[in-house]
Amino acid sequence: METIAIQTHLPPELTAWARSYVEEGWATGFDELLAEALRRFLESHPARVTESLVMEDVRWGLHGKD
Repeated sequence: METIAIQTHLPPELTAWARSYVEEGWATGFDELLAEALRRFLESHPARVTESLVMEDVRWGLHGKD
């Protein structure tokens, strides 16, 4: 496993929500919770799909057509 340092600013509500998940035992700590959240995000947003959606937005922005 690789260790990286991440610093971010989170809304207080999100931080409280995450803390409650950890306190209730849904995750062993913030590291596990964030790793799982990142894994799920990356799995649900494959690069090809993301690129396609971005290109669709660019085309719409350039030509204004749906």
